[in-house]
Amino acid sequence: MEELYHREETYDEARTAQLAVHYKEILRILGEDPAREGLVKTPERVARAMAFMTKGYTEDPRAILTSAMFREEYRQMVLVKDIEIYSLCEHHLLPFIGKAHVAYIPNGHITGLSKIARVVECFARRLQVQERLTVQIRDCIQEVLNPMGVAVVIEAAHTCMSMRGVQKQNSVTTTSAFTGVFLSQHRTREEFITLVSNNLH
Repeated sequence: MEELYHREETYDEARTAQLAVHYKEILRILGEDPAREGLVKTPERVARAMAFMTKGYTEDPRAILTSAMFREEYRQMVLVKDIEIYSLCEHHLLPFIGKAHVAYIPNGHITGLSKIARVVECFARRLQVQERLTVQIRDCIQEVLNPMGVAVVIEAAHTCMSMRGVQKQNSVTTTSAFTGVFLSQHRTREEFITLVSNNLH
């Protein structure tokens, strides 16, 4: 199968320079001196950091899955749990951090386990809301692998709630999305929830 996905961390230098110009102006508007020793390189650093944190826009999650897609008659649950998530809330550009638990039941095709985590990463590294992120992961796996069902649960803490606004430090938001047998078969959904809840490793 032709390799459709290649992971490489590169920066668009023109875009980085353009972002840096704006971050320099933001520093000035905030009342800082962009020429101060500690801040001289900050605009470029922030521009590169933002490019990294939103690199999902330049990646194709479907190509990630198909780059390691194989025929296999296995028809039991495949669960990848505790996938770390680092994303940016699109409302305040502040991080939300947590874990995703993703399961699917193959229907003739499987994908490499690492590809599930990479799909999560691809969608997370965009400006997001947790609800949409959960559904995007589910739909991508369903559309590409056409499994008997997909289940996604995300648990995350949002710094836009802890650092500002309501300032609740220990709140965690949980979202879920299901397709196929995870919707129609109570026992299958319960098995998924039990596996996610148990510390098996």
